[in-house]
Amino acid sequence: EPVILTMHLADDGPIRLQRFGRVRFPVQGEEVSLWLYWVMGYGGGIFLPFHDRTAGKTTYGGGRYLLDTIKHADLGHEAGGLVLDFNYAYNPSCAYNARWHCPLPPKENRLPVAIPAGEQKYSPPVGG
Repeated sequence: EPVILTMHLADDGPIRLQRFGRVRFPVQGEEVSLWLYWVMGYGGGIFLPFHDRTAGKTTYGGGRYLLDTIKHADLGHEAGGLVLDFNYAYNPSCAYNARWHCPLPPKENRLPVAIPAGEQKYSPPVGG
């Protein structure tokens, strides 16, 4: 039976994510894994949120996104393969404005290692 997460996004209502696959890969000599989710409704597509040891230090404390095919993410060109390029990890919209409500990474997508690549913590301009 598929696992479906329902995340409530305040005024936008709930968003439903179906867990459908898992990716395993090495980081700093340690084998780690992340779950892939399918966005049910909205624009559909693959969604990969994650949280790592940089969260709250050098990156957004709530975690980041790696894949969001609603926004036309490149999945790679090999049949049966999926490219995970953490240089493209980015902050959710709520990192920039508290009025946004974003789905944050579920606990099973918390990595025990740091991923020091991708978008860093946003610091608003001083005096503006």
